[in-house]
Amino acid sequence: MADPTRVIDDLCAESDELDRLVAGLAAEEWGRRTPAAGWTVAHQIAHLAWTDHSALLAVTDADGFRALVEGALNAPHTFVDDGAEEYVRAAPAELLARWREGRAALEKALRRAPAGARFPWYGPPMSAASMATARLMETWAHGQDVADALGVTRPPTGRLRHVAWIGVRTRDFAYAAHGLTPPAEPFRVELTGPDGETWSHGPEDATQRVTGPALDFCLLVTQRAHRADLALTADGPDADRWLDIAQAFAGPPGEGREPKGDAR
Repeated sequence: MADPTRVIDDLCAESDELDRLVAGLAAEEWGRRTPAAGWTVAHQIAHLAWTDHSALLAVTDADGFRALVEGALNAPHTFVDDGAEEYVRAAPAELLARWREGRAALEKALRRAPAGARFPWYGPPMSAASMATARLMETWAHGQDVADALGVTRPPTGRLRHVAWIGVRTRDFAYAAHGLTPPAEPFRVELTGPDGETWSHGPEDATQRVTGPALDFCLLVTQRAHRADLALTADGPDADRWLDIAQAFAGPPGEGREPKGDAR
């Protein structure tokens, strides 16, 4: 049974890094456009605050979370944007405080979760470790949008291991989200981490493989960069198809990003 302590610690570190990025922004800088169409820096933080609140309900108030799911089912293509719009109405200082309070409450709830407990989500139920991993993935991805909007380059860290892991685990979901049948054969995924270490997933003798930098893989599965701009290699037709549709997040397929033409 996975001990969630490490990933919760890493989630806090990822959140703190993004917090430092936005804490000193002037009010007008919160209105900067990010690469996500129609979303400002404020929208990115509002989305994280809203999703942290959803996760807190999932962990502590199943009935309250069920009501959120019903709302999502009634507006499957807009509920994410609707949540961000609800929270972004606050002034930047109030929004920042709300995000801080919400993520602190979620951290406490995840650390107190009973061993073996599983919590409802918009996809399959999650353990505390899986919930923290999903929150870290989103925090990193939306933090990337904020960094891009501010012209900041964030050095990759070992925390990307969690993002890569969820990207691999959601392979079959990505196929299903596009109405496709997932391949029966598992893939081998070999990624080079920030410190040069190889992060491996899947059987060594798999005939279909994905290789490349861990950062590029994480940018791909969170749809923060177009495949054409990343140094990822696919061996095998199914693995190649996966790189076109990969998504590490729940919900309908995203629109992704347009290629920049500056391949890594």
